[in-house]
Amino acid sequence: MSIPIAWTELYAHPLPEGHRFPMEKYDLIPQQLMYEGTIESHQIFAPEPLTEAQILRVHESSYWERLKHQQLSKKEQRESGFPLSDRLVERETIICNGTVLGARAALNGAQCAFNVAGGTHHAYRDKAEGFCLLNDIALGAMELLEDTSVNQVLVIDLDVHQGNGTAKIFEDDDRVFTFSMHGDRNYPFRKERSDIDVPMPDGIADDAYLELLHTHLKEIKDRVKPDFVFFQAGVDILASDKLGKLGVSLAGCQERDALVFDFCSELGIPLQVSMGGGYSPRIADIVDAHANTYRLAMRKFT
Repeated sequence: MSIPIAWTELYAHPLPEGHRFPMEKYDLIPQQLMYEGTIESHQIFAPEPLTEAQILRVHESSYWERLKHQQLSKKEQRESGFPLSDRLVERETIICNGTVLGARAALNGAQCAFNVAGGTHHAYRDKAEGFCLLNDIALGAMELLEDTSVNQVLVIDLDVHQGNGTAKIFEDDDRVFTFSMHGDRNYPFRKERSDIDVPMPDGIADDAYLELLHTHLKEIKDRVKPDFVFFQAGVDILASDKLGKLGVSLAGCQERDALVFDFCSELGIPLQVSMGGGYSPRIADIVDAHANTYRLAMRKFT
């Protein structure tokens, strides 16, 4: 079975003027992968928005009501990073459902699924933060835990920024084990407590980074018996990234993905991959790093 990939044109819809992030990558990644023959068009699916019932499995009803009616205060909107609009909220519900539907597809035989966007790990139950309005990983995890035979979820968050919202949401839920490797001196400056946190110094390069990841995946294998993995595969760990502050090469980033995919493959655990951050000055570097994750998965799981 081929690997399904969630994508819709709304993912790449322009964000409010002044945003810092390259939205064009959401179009360029699937275009590149189809052009080179890594994927075919039939693998791509366009999700619909989440239902309110799904959203309320994770997010507080009072927050969701204020979000959907664009009633967040100016302070809350500054913390979210976005001035609100109907289009923006719709975009978030579609992105998050890409992760939910991808997780279901991976569980039901595909073994691995991707979301071209996703990785909105800064969103809390009751607030938006860091350009994240809803938490797609938490929404996907709760969908599986409440509707399927999945009893234990593992979150592997390797974006350069700690998955603080995800860690807080599941801090008292033993069904979800959260693991985050992130820049120690990077956003968010007030960290939450994951089950395993690995803060890394500025400038850390391939060998040290990969050794840390290898060591902690081995520890996790001894501690947790997950039925499903959510992988936040941000490429803002690259040395070229203007926000990341780390020193990982393109080859090192691909080896990171290989370690995660091998971990899941060896244990026979299905996984869903959200692409997360990537802010290198050259859009080609961002697209190539994200595309490498897909290329590797296609070799590992098909």
